[in-house]
Amino acid sequence: MKMKTLFLGSALALFLAACSPENNQSPGTNMGFEDPFVSDVIGVSPKHLNADFWISRKMDKVLLSPEGITAYNANNTAQDPTLYDLNAMADTLTRDDLIARMRTVSRISKSPRIYKDGTPVTEADFARYEAMLNLDAIADQNAVKFALAVRRTSMRSYPTHDLIFSEGAKDRDIERFQESALFPGDAVAVLHTSTDGQWALVQSYNYIAWVPKTAIAMGARDAVLDYANHDNFLVVTGDKVFTVFNPEEPQVSEVQLDMGVRLPLSRPKALAHNLYGQNPYLSHMVLMPVRQEDGTLALKHALIQRKADVHVGYLPFTRANIIRQSFKFLGERYGWGHRFNGRDCTGFVSEVYKSFGIKLPRNSGDQGRSAIGINTRYEKDAPLADKIDRLKHGKVGDLIYIPGHVLMLVGHDQGKPYVIHDVHGLGYLKADGTLYKGTLNGVSITPIVPLRSSVDRSYLQSATTIKTLP
Repeated sequence: MKMKTLFLGSALALFLAACSPENNQSPGTNMGFEDPFVSDVIGVSPKHLNADFWISRKMDKVLLSPEGITAYNANNTAQDPTLYDLNAMADTLTRDDLIARMRTVSRISKSPRIYKDGTPVTEADFARYEAMLNLDAIADQNAVKFALAVRRTSMRSYPTHDLIFSEGAKDRDIERFQESALFPGDAVAVLHTSTDGQWALVQSYNYIAWVPKTAIAMGARDAVLDYANHDNFLVVTGDKVFTVFNPEEPQVSEVQLDMGVRLPLSRPKALAHNLYGQNPYLSHMVLMPVRQEDGTLALKHALIQRKADVHVGYLPFTRANIIRQSFKFLGERYGWGHRFNGRDCTGFVSEVYKSFGIKLPRNSGDQGRSAIGINTRYEKDAPLADKIDRLKHGKVGDLIYIPGHVLMLVGHDQGKPYVIHDVHGLGYLKADGTLYKGTLNGVSITPIVPLRSSVDRSYLQSATTIKTLP
């Protein structure tokens, strides 16, 4: 027994020695594994990837109250033609008005297009897509209907799932029929139906395009708008949040909810302690739209865990929260028009600001041209020094617009302005003066001054507008 005790004691001593600081295995160490930071992005180190690095105490000031944001949105919607007040939507549209709206999105491309396998998209192919628009069914007066989105879904140029790309495209990331996305709970006006009856032309608060009818549920105008305007609501503040698994109601089980999604809160007494066999005290209870077999709208209760990244009402609109919200997308795959279950540059910006309740136009060109915010405009040959000086005095959340892209100012390091943006490519000059061309394809932190679209032109030289919101 004595020898056994000595043996166990020795083994324990060896174990403790192996775990001791002298063996560099103190709590919190990597136990010999490594994951080094490797990057070809100029001017970026690990410190820049931490939101706290960019946040200071003075950024906690609330910039606009919820009431102020409501008034701000109303004013912007009244003056910006790319924002729509669904509450003011007419009951009917004339044939000319409906076709004009459709033609803002459904247009035959003037540039050559190809399918995924490289096969050219022919005139006959576009004639087939045109035939799907169901133009012959458009009457002199056309009733406007209403619906709620029941799941995240693509908004398309034409009523088809066919994928087309630019001729000569080196990758298949930018798909030319992809326009945007709807999210669960989004209210839309339904303007028209495709020839095959499977697609709906819908108008959201900032876009018009085609969506599969299976992704929306048709409801009475008042029911849809009351849902969208409910004054007691939960906002998704994480990049993606899911409803709780539900074995009884699959339509509200593990539904993906992206940043900015707004859902009415509802906790009836009859369901206070048991919802679908689960006690809901650890969750928020919300109303989710579901599509019934006949395509009409029903509302079902669903749970979202209290520990999830959500907020009752909109987040306080502060500079610190702009940084925190934008960093939640850091590293997400770039998705043109919200492809790949992600988002593009304007989708990224819009969803960050949606978490505060601020509504923006959908596309970067429309955002940049919009009178929304405080805008500094630049002519084509404006001095680069003027733009750099503007950014030196810029505010966190300022938006920089170049043709086809938008970047968000996140702060300064050693006097140099840094941005966060959802971006496809990467370019800057190497030491020998040649252009380095790389890939980002995700939400990224970069300095802005070195970024170039070509040897001869930098991003900032191309910048047309720098915008401060509100």
